Amino acid sequence: MLKILIPTTVLIPLTILIKKSVLLPSLLSYSIILGILSLQWLKSPMTLIKHSNPYLSIDQISAPLLTLSFWLLPIAILASQNHLKLTTQMQTRMFLMCLTTLQALLTMALSSTNLILFFIMFEATLIPTMMIITRWGSQKERLTAGMYFMFYTLASSMPLLIALLMMNNQMDNLNTLLTPMTTYKPNTTLWLACTMAFMVKMPLYGLHLWLPKAHVEAPIAGSMVLAAILLKLGGYGMMRISPMLCLTKTLCYPFIIMALWGMIMTSLICLRQPDLKSLIAYSSVSHMGLVVSATMIQTPSSLTGAMILMVAHGITSSMLFCLANMMYERTHTRTLTMMQGIQTTLPLMTAFWLMANLTNMAIPPTINLLGEITITTTMFNWSPPTLILTGSAATITAIYSMYMFSAIQQGKLQKDMMLPPAQTREYLVLILHVMPMALLMMNPQIITLT
Repeated sequence: MLKILIPTTVLIPLTILIKKSVLLPSLLSYSIILGILSLQWLKSPMTLIKHSNPYLSIDQISAPLLTLSFWLLPIAILASQNHLKLTTQMQTRMFLMCLTTLQALLTMALSSTNLILFFIMFEATLIPTMMIITRWGSQKERLTAGMYFMFYTLASSMPLLIALLMMNNQMDNLNTLLTPMTTYKPNTTLWLACTMAFMVKMPLYGLHLWLPKAHVEAPIAGSMVLAAILLKLGGYGMMRISPMLCLTKTLCYPFIIMALWGMIMTSLICLRQPDLKSLIAYSSVSHMGLVVSATMIQTPSSLTGAMILMVAHGITSSMLFCLANMMYERTHTRTLTMMQGIQTTLPLMTAFWLMANLTNMAIPPTINLLGEITITTTMFNWSPPTLILTGSAATITAIYSMYMFSAIQQGKLQKDMMLPPAQTREYLVLILHVMPMALLMMNPQIITLT
């Protein structure tokens, strides 16, 4: 584990020390090597002995999310290059420093065996993320978005800290590797305190208002990390903490109802959303509703479906945000009606738009479909009426995905709008998203928990 964690932390001072002329190429090549090395964690069967020490370890729950975060770091640096041209040298270094610090904190959060250490790293990710949103965001509202993001996270995290300290006092141990031996007695208040922090992070419908604001104002790298990794910290936390807290059946009902109802509501919001980035952000809330429901049920098949969908959504939403950013850099607007007619000038990019939209609506044989079907069947076995809600949400998802594609690509191009051709760098960013999608279609078993 330390073989990758130490080189990741070394990236942070390198952003300050490397010469200006080789800053981006060296950081990019360094992070690509780390991304390739992280693929070894997916090797089956997963053994804890190979990748563990008393404080950090990797198992089947953390390995897919860790690999995803390392894979997306070089892509985020590549996607931000156009944005960084408009900044000073010091601002560029600070931006890259925030990204690499976030990566190191995420690595420790996803691999920590002690829940107090997990909480510290979980909260520490707030600082570089907030700096990225508030300093390098594109609009004046970025400060409001940063405040929303901070207060939602902090307000929900305080009960989690108190609950963890109480559990530590009772059990004298918060090591996740020893959970079968140290299961805490049922306690409704304690369970709610632990759950709320993760529900805000996921986010659950009703606690999601920070997410569209943060996504719309964040630069491309911030949006990618938020959508692909930070939202998944909530699901990861639920998978870790739930075995330690004996969950009664009635406690999970309100959360499952809110998640399933929220899926339909946010999907309907997507249908009438004029802002492209906001549409993709609300789409994330809709997909995370399924993950919330699956983690609440706590059966092996539901947790497997949740993990598959988290990884699938991480890749798909990151690709959609990259495409939206490429459109914004050319048209300088995020309004759907102002972007129409792109198909005539950038036909190859239209092909990538189609791929991203089809995976977003979970077309066979993508892993998005595998995750959604696994969760839907588990929900049906748990309670047959849930099929109406999950089926409706899937239908509306398909409708708004095709609406998003047709609104941008078809129609006539706006008068006096000259779109520059796509760069090789942009196509490389998109191909690096398509590659893991295609490979996981061939062997989805490497990210399952069975």
